[in-house]
Amino acid sequence: MIALSRAYASVFGAPVIDRIDPRLFTLRYFAACMDCSFCADQCCSYGVDIDTANIDALRGLGADFAAFVGVPQSDWFTAERSADAEFPSGTYGRTQTRDGKCVFADRGGRGCRIHAWCLQQGLDYHRYKPLVSTLFPVTFEFGALVPSPETLDGTLACAGSGPTLYQGARDELVYYFGEAFVAELDAHADRAC
Repeated sequence: MIALSRAYASVFGAPVIDRIDPRLFTLRYFAACMDCSFCADQCCSYGVDIDTANIDALRGLGADFAAFVGVPQSDWFTAERSADAEFPSGTYGRTQTRDGKCVFADRGGRGCRIHAWCLQQGLDYHRYKPLVSTLFPVTFEFGALVPSPETLDGTLACAGSGPTLYQGARDELVYYFGEAFVAELDAHADRAC
């Protein structure tokens, strides 16, 4: 792990990152997700951890969004909630799966219905889409920014070529953690090269 010069809180207050895994600068993947023709949205197969505030925001989008998703709102999330200070609201749930995909996966096309809805409606997807999804295949744990487990265990279908994990997630990291955070990571990335 590389210790950062200070702790960086996300725009939502959590998570707070003070260390990074240097493998972010060497592991590679096919980052142009919507241009992929070989994975069939594999990363959407399992559902995803989602902050409780995102759950509430999605439920508040109303009937038009529910119709767009095409799955009854009662089937969107598991019932369990877990306390975790690394999530902005301090608790998270999980999206449900249906027929081997996250309930929010676009079954008639590609990608995430949350993301698509936000783009169509002019909404900031960061306020609705799970943070874990937006950063994938980068994640956070115990104050560290790290590769998602799928990049390490060989199960990520798009691993191996393309930009580094950091390069692929850089713009999202700017949004969540700010320019100073990314400037510090850029310096570490330059040294890693």
